[in-house]
Amino acid sequence: MAFIEYGSTNDVDPSERIPGGAHIMRIHGVRNAVMRKHFELYRELMYGSSALSCVQREMIATVVSAANGCDY
Repeated sequence: MAFIEYGSTNDVDPSERIPGGAHIMRIHGVRNAVMRKHFELYRELMYGSSALSCVQREMIATVVSAANGCDY
């Protein structure tokens, strides 16, 4: 797995900051606006209306991350 450096939260305009310090979201894009849209997609997939419960979605994410050799 690649190691990707990301800047300090202080380097990101306050209007573009991702809540909760989700570091994985900070490395998904080099442009803050793109990162914000990715975060919104993540929130919708993980917490939006679905036939799957939040626990089931978290379990799927954990298994996929483990299968890909990623920390989750």
